[in-house]
Parts: sequence; C-alpha cells; structure tokens
Amino acid sequence: MMQGLRARLRRCLVPLFAASLLLSSGCAMVKIKQVTPADYAMLKRDDVLNSGHLSALSQESLSVIGLTAGQCEKDLHACRQTVAGIDGLPTEQRLSTLAELWMQEALALAPKARMGEPVALSDAALDAWLETARYSYAYLFFSGRTPAERALEDRLTQVRDYYNYAAEQTAAVVFQQVRARALEGADYRSPVQVDRWTIRSDFDRLQLNGIPRQLVTAASVSFAGLRSTYRRDGFGAELVVVMDAPALAAPVEGGRAAASPVFSEMPAINATALLRFGGTTLDEVLATRDILLEAWPAEAATTIQLQGQQVPLAANYTAAYGVWMAQSGFATESLRTLFGRGQGIREPHIYLMQPYDPDRRIIFMLHGLASSPEAWVNLANEIMGDPEMRRHYQIWSVYYPTNAPIALNRYTVSNAFNRTLDHFDPARTAAASHDMVFIGHSMGGVIARLMLSDSGDTLWNGAVERFNLRGERLRRVEARLGPLTRFSPQPDVARAVFIASPHRGTDIAGDRLGRLIGKLVRLPLTILGKFEDVFLAMQDAAEPGGKPKAPRIGNSIDNLKASDPFIRASSALPLAPGLKYHSIVARRKAEGPLAESDDGLVPYWSAHLDGALSEKVIVSGHSVQETPEAVLEVRRILREDLHRQSAGAQR
Repeated sequence: MMQGLRARLRRCLVPLFAASLLLSSGCAMVKIKQVTPADYAMLKRDDVLNSGHLSALSQESLSVIGLTAGQCEKDLHACRQTVAGIDGLPTEQRLSTLAELWMQEALALAPKARMGEPVALSDAALDAWLETARYSYAYLFFSGRTPAERALEDRLTQVRDYYNYAAEQTAAVVFQQVRARALEGADYRSPVQVDRWTIRSDFDRLQLNGIPRQLVTAASVSFAGLRSTYRRDGFGAELVVVMDAPALAAPVEGGRAAASPVFSEMPAINATALLRFGGTTLDEVLATRDILLEAWPAEAATTIQLQGQQVPLAANYTAAYGVWMAQSGFATESLRTLFGRGQGIREPHIYLMQPYDPDRRIIFMLHGLASSPEAWVNLANEIMGDPEMRRHYQIWSVYYPTNAPIALNRYTVSNAFNRTLDHFDPARTAAASHDMVFIGHSMGGVIARLMLSDSGDTLWNGAVERFNLRGERLRRVEARLGPLTRFSPQPDVARAVFIASPHRGTDIAGDRLGRLIGKLVRLPLTILGKFEDVFLAMQDAAEPGGKPKAPRIGNSIDNLKASDPFIRASSALPLAPGLKYHSIVARRKAEGPLAESDDGLVPYWSAHLDGALSEKVIVSGHSVQETPEAVLEVRRILREDLHRQSAGAQR
C-alpha cells in the first residue's frame, strides 16, 4: 500500500516540479540585447535638447524613484516636485535631472523663432529658462565635484549645454529691454525685472560705441560662402552684437558731401554671455532670484572664474564676420561704385576686424577691381581662426572706390591707413605699428606695391614733361599732382603678399571687352571737379607750337592696360629696401608653358615679380585668393613670419 502511494506521489510531483522550472525560466529578469553603434551614441548623448526626449540618465533617475518619462510629460510640475523632495537620489543626479526637466518645459513654452526677428518670450517661458540655468549652474558648481573632475563625462557636456542655451535665451530678452530703454534715453544699466527675477547686466567689457541694433545667437545661423566656423567650447552663450554700420555714402548737402569716418571697427562683435547666480552655497543658489548677465568679448579671455573655479569660456570667432558680410551689401555697392551708379563710396574706409590691440601686428588687406572686403571672406576667417595667428595679428581691411585712378587710390588709401594709425598710435611706439604685413589681390596688389615703393621723380616727370610749367602755374599743379606722383614707402612694413596682381597691366584691359567696360566706368564728379583747374592750367602750359590738349583723367580700367604710361612707369619703381615679399599667381590650365599662362584676366608675365621670396602657382581663375591652396600658402607665409620674428627676438 505504501509503495502504491509513493508511486502516485512521484507521478504527481515530478510534472509539477518540471512545470515550476519552466515557469521560473520563462520569467527571467535579465536578457541580453544587441546594441548598435547608433543606439550606443543615442543612449549616451541624446537628451531633450537635441531629440526632444529625456536623456537616458534622467530616465534612470526617474526610474529609481518609481516614475517614467511619460508620467512626467503629463505633469511636469508634479514630477519636478517629486524629484526635488524625495530622498534616495544623489545630489548630482537630482540637480542634473531637474535641469533637464526645466529645459523640457522651457522648450514647450518657447515660440518658434524666425531668423533676424526678436524672440518674444512669455514670463512663464523665461522663468523656465532661468530655472534651467539655475539648476544647471547648481549641478556644475555646487554638487560636490568641480567641472574639471568630471571633464570627460557626457553628463557634464549635456548640462553645460542646458546652461548655455538658457543663457542665450535670457540674453535675447534682456537685450530687447535694455535696448528699448537706451533708445528712450533711460538708464539701460538699471536691472531688468521679470516676474520674480531681478536680472542685472554688465556689458562694459564690450566697449560699445552706441546702441546695438540687433542681437544674433551664433547657434541659430550658418553661413553659405564661409568654408569653416571657428569656435571654442566652454561656458556661456555665443552671440553676435550687431551695431549700425558707418555711413560711407554720405548724402550731399548744399553741394558738398558730409565727411565720412576714415575707419571703424567691424560693425558686429563676437560676444559670450554668462549667467551668475547670487549665493555661495547650494541652498542659497537654489533660493536666489538675483542674477547677473555678463557679456565678454570672444577675444578677451580663454578662461574665467565662476564660483572660484577656473573654467573655459565659450567663444565664436566666425559668427560676427559672417553676419557682417551677409548684411553689408558690399557686392551691390562695389558695382554701383565702379559704374558710378547711385550712392557708391567716395573715399577709402578702413575696417578693423577686431577692437584695436596695440600688441598685435597689423595685417592690411587691399581688395581688387569691382570688389570689397568680401574678397577676403575665407582668407580672413582662416587667419583669425588659427589660435596662434589670432594671438599675434589683427586684420585691417580697406574698402575703396575701384573706379578711381590707381595713383589717386594709392594716395587716398595711404592717407586713410596713416590717419587710422595716427588715431591709435600717433607716436608709432606700439608693436601693432611695426613689422606690418600687406596683402593685396588684383588691383589691390598693385596699390599695395605702390604703397611700398619709392617713386622718386619718375611719375612726376612723366606727368608734366610735355608741359611748360613755371611759377604760380607750376605751384598749383604740383600742389595737386605732387602727392599723387611723389611718394616714399610706407614705413614699418616687414612683409607683403601679392595675389594675382597685374603689376605690368594686362592686355585684356585694352581689348574690345576691356574698352567697353572702361567706357561704362564713371568717375565721381568730386574727382573730376577736384582736378579741373589743374588740367586747364596744364592745357594753357602746352609747349609753344604744340596743340593745346588738356590731360585726361584715366579711370582704373585705363590704368590697367599694359600700354598705359602710368602702369609702365610705376611697375619699374623700386620696392622698399629689406621688404620681404611673396607672389601667388593663378593660371587657368595646368598644361602649357607657365610664362604664357594667365588666370583669365592677369597674365603670368604681369603677376610675376623678380626678387620674391616665394612664388606659388595655383591652377585657378582670377579669384584665386578664395581657394584653399591660396589660403594655406598665406597661412604658411604668416607662420614663417611669426617664427622668424620670434627667433629674432630671442637673439
């Protein structure tokens, strides 16, 4: 009987035991799942700012306290209260999660912005951005470890981006209110009160000369035509402060043109905005409603002090230049100037690409015919994007009327350049005024070479040898033409780079198309009127028996003809002793003899200069200065120049 009972138990229990094993294995809690490289990157770096969904780290924090991202989306306020008040989350996790949750609300409340239009934020949206910045700030500086101690952590990068983006949004709102006050004549320095927040601002480091016209967030724009964007990661919002550009085409009043300024800084400034929260402890920072918005020039410093810790300052070195070029209207204005249509420019103007620095050497750039500072857009950007060059150089770029005769442009450009130097360094004692570098493209290279040449009496004699000038008549003519035809080299220029420059002119300027374009070029009445009495005096002074013929004022196209007396005489003038110079020459085709090549406008025989330390030949059209090869060559020359200067200083 017992044996039968045992048998029946075995028959019943064994299947039950087997079933329990199957059930338990079917409810295993851990399984292996293959993760693709894309999933790996997404899990580590995706967050609410770049994907619209909470990061994996915030979702983990919510999971620890029994919440999900979906539950939080339904009631963000209750979710944040739970995260802030519950025990069990380490301080770093709690603060970083709260920063992202506030970011989620701020993004939901923020209106869609259109490029160039002011951002109109509600008080609730601004409040959310400020709370985002506050909790980010608390995480970065009051959660137990310094930013340097977690420098390689993805979470630090995420929260720093929350802080920077919130600073950007806050700066846009404060800028609008401060600008409105300034326009009304009120004290723009007084704090901005928004709901429960008091925002003080400090723009003094920017040294603004006037009321800014616009604030552009660098992250919101990209630039067609610029190959590279140079910036530095760090703390702060990257901004562009846009000023009103100087009026170069001043309206004519009473028959006379109002004087235009001879120089100005680039009317756009790279700036970085920081938010500092009052308080020296975590509790004080989380309770404060007092904020300081601080603006720094991008070139001011690489690091700053925040809460007693040295941290990198974010910077963008390209955005202001791109905004200026995009808004300048140079392309249309330079053509209007050449053909004498509408309000073109009348006199050269010097643009400083950065605020003047007495310790950085000047690179002076001269554009070519029918062009403007836009000709240098990539070259200038690449030079200022190089940290070593940015430390040692500053760029000045001239904008001049390219329809005027070359002799007149040499005189007026030189005058504008020296008046600008006189303003900043009248005694010429600053490092900026020594060992300068000139870079000229096309006709700008011809003008640059003349600025670095000694004319002696060669050009003067060529201009007046047909005329019998004596006494008062000679003095009148010499007073006007003397400065244009007698000149010495610009002092303290150590090096020059001539790019696709027609030093000996070009046959193209004298062919049928060149003559047609030359006829379309119109000289300003101010130039014609300035020399009318002089040319009449010269006509009256024609040699006895000769046919009186007044000299003709040739325009820039006339001067670029290979047969033009001025270009032939000026090409033989000696350059300043000791000047180091280089040539960059373009040729349209790689095939064929170099001596017979051209770039479509300038032949090799005209661009070549004997005595150049280097001559780089690039297969390109005439706008060779835009090519990567030319940019690399100029950077090589400048880097070599820096090393030579450094070696000379150490001797």
